[in-house]
Amino acid sequence: MAFTTPDLSDDHPEAKALSPILTNFGGRKSFFGPIETLQCPDDNSFVKKLLNSKGDGKILVVDAGGINTVALLGDMIAEAGVKNNWSGVIMNGYIRDVDIISTLDIGVQALGTMPVRSEKKNQGTVGAVIAFGGLTFEPGNFVYADNNGLLLSKTEITFS
Repeated sequence: MAFTTPDLSDDHPEAKALSPILTNFGGRKSFFGPIETLQCPDDNSFVKKLLNSKGDGKILVVDAGGINTVALLGDMIAEAGVKNNWSGVIMNGYIRDVDIISTLDIGVQALGTMPVRSEKKNQGTVGAVIAFGGLTFEPGNFVYADNNGLLLSKTEITFS
């Protein structure tokens, strides 16, 4: 389904826009779906675990606290997200392998890139209420994202 976040914003003013802090890196330039949330520090163990599980068109919203010392998503984990039917990943943190991720059929927005991988410490909280960029994300909310930005809605927005 084709949409633009400006049109959705005009038609659904209740949907809130994220501050313009993220860059679109994935091969899927517009994506939407219900969200699953993850709060994790400098450890991508749970990112890997979730994207290796059934996604059902969801978007994984990760709050890494904006840390810029390691990447929490790389090409192999992003490929797992594609295989498991995740619509996208929103990262309040950094990613790597962007040349490959840009060719994958998954939406990815992040603060930027960092070539260093994270350690695996099995730390994180799935289903947490997280906040960044002026928005509060709760599991079951809906995200609509494209090159114009990101909208968060408490309910699903239908469009044709």
